[in-house]
Amino acid sequence: MPYTLDTQEVDTARRSFTRGIVALGGLAIAPGVVLYHSAEAKPANQPVSGKQRWGMLVNTNVCQEDCDACVTACNEENGLWSLDRPATDAQWIRKLHVKDRQTGHVTSLPMMCQHCEHPPCVDVCPTGASFRREDGIVLVNKHTCIGCRYCMMACPYKARSFIHEPLQDQLPHSPRGKGCVESCTLCVHKVDRGDNNTACAEACTKDGHQALVFGDLNDPDSEISKQLKRHGGSQIRADLGLNTGVRYQGI
Repeated sequence: MPYTLDTQEVDTARRSFTRGIVALGGLAIAPGVVLYHSAEAKPANQPVSGKQRWGMLVNTNVCQEDCDACVTACNEENGLWSLDRPATDAQWIRKLHVKDRQTGHVTSLPMMCQHCEHPPCVDVCPTGASFRREDGIVLVNKHTCIGCRYCMMACPYKARSFIHEPLQDQLPHSPRGKGCVESCTLCVHKVDRGDNNTACAEACTKDGHQALVFGDLNDPDSEISKQLKRHGGSQIRADLGLNTGVRYQGI
């Protein structure tokens, strides 16, 4: 009688494989660069909890077309540079300019990983390298990423980049590797050390625009929850039913 592998068995085998790889969390991929946080960024004594769901609110009404402070801050915070040029083509966050052909009105907005509740990147990843933490942050485990780029094809927001070139001067809190896929982490290292803010939101506030608000979507008293309750917010491609952690106002 032919043996059929059911869905539960596949899921169990996949989780067992991933746990085995995660056990190698101290493996170095480059001199002085260790990917401890790729698999579990939260310190062991402060476990990630589903009580929080981290998210971002983008107010396009005050986002300036000629401002890229969020992009610059992200690049500097995460060390997005390469061996032979000051910056790579990796885009953890990028500015989009959407023009209404009838009125000529231009809406400027930052686009990054939307940290979906039901992320397509996680669904298609064959090794479990793409995963979603219980607090809503979607990450890539560099140890188990095989560079197949299925996640890049599955992402409806084109929010992931592939590292083609060798890297140097990587930052300990943001390790990267040639042949891996990467995307916005919502500054998970800052979240886990208690900053509870992202570099892009901090830069936007510093520039006086305050177009980005980061916070806990599950906390009714957080600023992001208050803003959403007061003014509402939209999902990009809400028709996909992904329940994104990034919401937009003014679109």
